[in-house]
Amino acid sequence: MREKILKLLKQNKGRYLSGAEASRLLHVSRTAVCKAVESLRESGYVIASAPRRGYRLEAVPDLLLPTEIQDGLQTSILGKTIHYERRMESTNKKARELAEAGAAEGTLVVAEEQTTGRGRLGRFWNSPPGGIWLSLLLRPALSTSQITLLTLLAAVAAVEATISACKITPGIKWPNDLLYDNKKLAGILTEISAEADCVHYLIVGIGFNANITAEQFAPEISKTATSVLAATGAAINRAAWVKAFLASFETYYYPALRSDFTAVLERWRHYTVTLGQEVAVRFAGQVICGRAVDIDSQGALLLETDKGLVRCLAGDVTMKKQ
Repeated sequence: MREKILKLLKQNKGRYLSGAEASRLLHVSRTAVCKAVESLRESGYVIASAPRRGYRLEAVPDLLLPTEIQDGLQTSILGKTIHYERRMESTNKKARELAEAGAAEGTLVVAEEQTTGRGRLGRFWNSPPGGIWLSLLLRPALSTSQITLLTLLAAVAAVEATISACKITPGIKWPNDLLYDNKKLAGILTEISAEADCVHYLIVGIGFNANITAEQFAPEISKTATSVLAATGAAINRAAWVKAFLASFETYYYPALRSDFTAVLERWRHYTVTLGQEVAVRFAGQVICGRAVDIDSQGALLLETDKGLVRCLAGDVTMKKQ
């Protein structure tokens, strides 16, 4: 009911909507309309009311509410079910719990703040209010060897959402970071449940530094991280970013389910800042240095080294120019 009332208020933005009119349009009682309005107010919507005039929407809260994400969402399956909490330990952890309980593909988990957010290699991920902390549950009929490509897909979708919603163009550092002005703007953590070559489910977690002030960053990352707000001085509509991300992700996801990653690889190469650079890749206690020349059909980074071409399927990359 509250979603229907909110839709009517948005359709009548700038003018009052009478309780009688809302009651007539939705075929519900005036009491039901009043309760829905109060519920929306409790969620942060500013709704004015006046005797004999009705209700008028004054302001929408800067929160990642399901009602805002799903309003105008251009997807078929992604984000149709949303689990939202103001504060949670980790969106990836919650997504795993939902997956084990049988949640549908495309389920989205969103939080305003994470208390134990994690990045790759178990690193702590600073997740204060103002960022975008989300996890997407997928159940792709793909082989485990193709999962790295879904991380690249997520990175491409995140860049395109940022271009759309923030009007800036970050670069992708292989395999899963978004950089802006050589500082980390976002990170991607992909986790999988599988046996043999059968994928049970996949969770794609995104941490995007949107409306975070420089003072909100933990001291240990203050010189290496940035946010849209810190970089541009302007806050963004975070729900618009999530909608753009889901729409872009789904556009590439359907071909990916047919094992067609052609567009993903092409766009990744276009957005990356890694290729052509001298890099050091750290993995399993080893460091491989060389020039990043390309990625292969499985998303592995190809390095030109003194010993020839080396294929890196995973690792932590440091670019020498940094």
